[in-house]
Amino acid sequence: MKQETPLIHAQLKTPRAAAVAGILFSVLLIAELFVFEFLGLADPQETGAWLRTSSNEVALALNFVPFAGIAFLWFIGVLRDRLGELEDQFFTTVFLGSGLLFLALLFASAAVVGGIILTYATQPQGFVDSPTFAFGRALFHELINLYAVKMASVFMISTSMIGCAQGSLHGGVRT
Repeated sequence: MKQETPLIHAQLKTPRAAAVAGILFSVLLIAELFVFEFLGLADPQETGAWLRTSSNEVALALNFVPFAGIAFLWFIGVLRDRLGELEDQFFTTVFLGSGLLFLALLFASAAVVGGIILTYATQPQGFVDSPTFAFGRALFHELINLYAVKMASVFMISTSMIGCAQGSLHGGVRT
């Protein structure tokens, strides 16, 4: 009887851990994207006014990225653990690959914005009119708005397909 207790405890902890990790990731990512949207970084034609007025707020939002990434990796790990031997190799490969690519693109776009902030801090005169700023701004928008969003879509579709096919994500039994 004592052997069953840890197994039951582990089974109850795993879905909660996935839920907590998913919620934490969502909150951190939404906070970051809200700051970017509020300060105008979402506009690809933005002139760089945020660098003069709000670069500290953007830098603070960039500090959320690693924690959001950890929560997202935790979420992926808990879901894969939850699936166990029931996982479909095709969908879980797409699930894992798209999740990791999404995370890599998120980190890369954050690094581009961080590089823009650091470059502006060292040479504020004329930086916003430079080709370097234009390139960094365009690269950030391509990474986030084109590639990361598509990988997030693939991740959501594959996660949904795994959940529907296995039924184990919500405690159901595979039929």
